[in-house]
Amino acid sequence: MAASSGLEVAHIFRFYGEVYRQEHRLSRSQLRAMRAIELCRTAALGGHVYVCEQCGAQKISYNSCRNRHCPKCQSLDKERWLEQRCRELLPVPYFHVVFTVPHELNPLALANPGRFYNLLFASASETLLDIAADPKHLGARLGVLAVLHTWGQTLELHPHLHCIVPGGGLSLDGQRWVSTPRPNYLLPVQVLTRLFRGKFLAAVQEARQAGRLVFPESLQAPASWQALLDRLYTKTWAVYSKPPFAGPRQVLAYLARYTHRVAISNSRLLRFDNDRVTFTYKDYGQGGRSREMTLPAQEFLRRFLLHVLPEGFVRIRYYGLLSNRHRQRHLARCRECLAEEPATEPQPSRDSARENWQALLARLTGRDPTICPVCGRGHLRLVEELAAVSSWSPPERSPP
Repeated sequence: MAASSGLEVAHIFRFYGEVYRQEHRLSRSQLRAMRAIELCRTAALGGHVYVCEQCGAQKISYNSCRNRHCPKCQSLDKERWLEQRCRELLPVPYFHVVFTVPHELNPLALANPGRFYNLLFASASETLLDIAADPKHLGARLGVLAVLHTWGQTLELHPHLHCIVPGGGLSLDGQRWVSTPRPNYLLPVQVLTRLFRGKFLAAVQEARQAGRLVFPESLQAPASWQALLDRLYTKTWAVYSKPPFAGPRQVLAYLARYTHRVAISNSRLLRFDNDRVTFTYKDYGQGGRSREMTLPAQEFLRRFLLHVLPEGFVRIRYYGLLSNRHRQRHLARCRECLAEEPATEPQPSRDSARENWQALLARLTGRDPTICPVCGRGHLRLVEELAAVSSWSPPERSPP
């Protein structure tokens, strides 16, 4: 089945979800994500009935689940978030820094997702802030926006942080803006790598000693854990810094790709037949060449659910100058030090958080979603709200 025919992750969940739930022990957040994706935009969640004022055509729109792991429910939240970030951009280059933990630590991530990812956030952000504050490097207070991704292109576990960092920061006394020493250079990658490795492993060791982490059986023996530590301390970890973006628009375009992404989009799904799922992925070992991978449906579900985060876990975080509590004050001071001219980038003319989805979509795309899809002239008018159907269940187990 081609992707254009409408194959979705939800189809696979509806076909195999119940069996998978019975055969596997899942967390509460995984169970909730599965159920939400299965019911998304179905009668189970209720909806609205619209009628065209011109031709009388009727359209039913079912409600979305709004689960953050659903491939269909991120677009508007992403756009609202991006508009808020647009107001905060400074007139400086922005860098992209990525921190990745070695795959040998994946068993710890699986056993302790919340605590493990918290350690990743803390270690990466402290690394950037500490090195930037060192007078030998930048001698300034940096700002960091960090986004957690846990997947690779083939849906295997691959925890890493994407960090967006302004090219400079406030001097330690807060009196001036300190730019990076060179336009295409933020901080020394080798220094970032060594400090990140040291901070992360020290934090894991401390958590182990305090009994705050569950260790798999293979690492419970002190000798086994020490042998792994020794290997990890001698291994070069994957930390890299990309050249700066070309301008604010490029920063926002990049953020749009990374902030509200889920493990796999529906557009990557190609076929679902003979209990197997085929999807596309980029082979970065071959220059990003597009390839196809086919997995048993149960394995596809297992890999997808690896990336369901614990309930309440925050996957977009802010540090330093961008920390939530003092962000507006810090940004105002940065603009003073930069003597920023009035913004040339278009700013939102209204609070997008208060717009309904139709108004927001029309403003962002120039396409009015209330125009009748049948006649193309009349406007759709809401005539009825449909209550959620609590007894609704997915269709019988048959391929989509």
